[in-house]
Amino acid sequence: MTNQTIAIETKGLTCRFGTFTAVDHLDLQVVQGTIYGFIGSNGSGKSTTIRMLCGLLKPSEGQALVLGYDAVAETEAIRQHLGYMSQKFSLYLDLTAGENLNFYGGLYGLGGVERQERVRAILERMNLMDKQHVLAGSLSGGQKQRLALGCAVLHHPEVLILDEPTSAVDPTSRRLFWNLLADLVKNEGTTILVTTHFMDEAEHCDGIGFLKDGRLIANGSPQHLKGKLPARLYRLPYDNLPEARRALAAAAVPVLDVYATGRRIQMLVRPDTVLPEHMHAAVAELTMEDVFIYYDKHQEVAEHDIHTAQSSAR
Repeated sequence: MTNQTIAIETKGLTCRFGTFTAVDHLDLQVVQGTIYGFIGSNGSGKSTTIRMLCGLLKPSEGQALVLGYDAVAETEAIRQHLGYMSQKFSLYLDLTAGENLNFYGGLYGLGGVERQERVRAILERMNLMDKQHVLAGSLSGGQKQRLALGCAVLHHPEVLILDEPTSAVDPTSRRLFWNLLADLVKNEGTTILVTTHFMDEAEHCDGIGFLKDGRLIANGSPQHLKGKLPARLYRLPYDNLPEARRALAAAAVPVLDVYATGRRIQMLVRPDTVLPEHMHAAVAELTMEDVFIYYDKHQEVAEHDIHTAQSSAR
């Protein structure tokens, strides 16, 4: 990544719990001032990786670096430059929105006028000024989410790590939240690492890493991952999955996958697959959900392909 600063880097990062390997020799680089999405099913190793980056869990092997600081040897230095937000929103529900922000300001070492100014600025930025005297426990899900984000960025961290921050909020709140993230990157140069289960959110990321069984099975920008996917997506003119599967079996079409998306029936096939004309299959545009389904099921990616994807995303 010439001429680009690496904000987050892991080298052979591994975490084992007894005989179980949660993270398996993870090599990762996140460029400063970008949003990087960690995508994977439950148990894929996302949260464990985050805990090691934050210095909350010691790796079994390898190294985790944040802004050049070692997550094991220099944990305190990292915490001065790091903001973290969990999916459970670490708020004190019996304190008001303003009191929560003031409490976290004290933890970050902010005092006096500086803390007051930052709290007011965060309340305005998160559109919570009219909620500053309302108990956090009485706020809506989206308001709690924005308050938790405000607490995480009160000290102007250079790196922000978010663990499934939108899992408990409505679509409108999710969109507003991502607008706030984009604003942090654009106006403050914040580097953001975020885990999510929502594939539409992955489209907003500059880079994406797919994790499965603790391994990085695909890595790159959304455009790169779609363009290099060794499969094509088609929409099929059938009413349901059983009907589509019967037709594909009768025509001896070697499919990688066939599934329903809403009321649409879609299939993934290898790029060189020739489809019979009578099927009237229409080429469909790949989404990140289609890309994730492919990699999650097939994992047909070599170490060389991962490094190639990393290079193209730099």
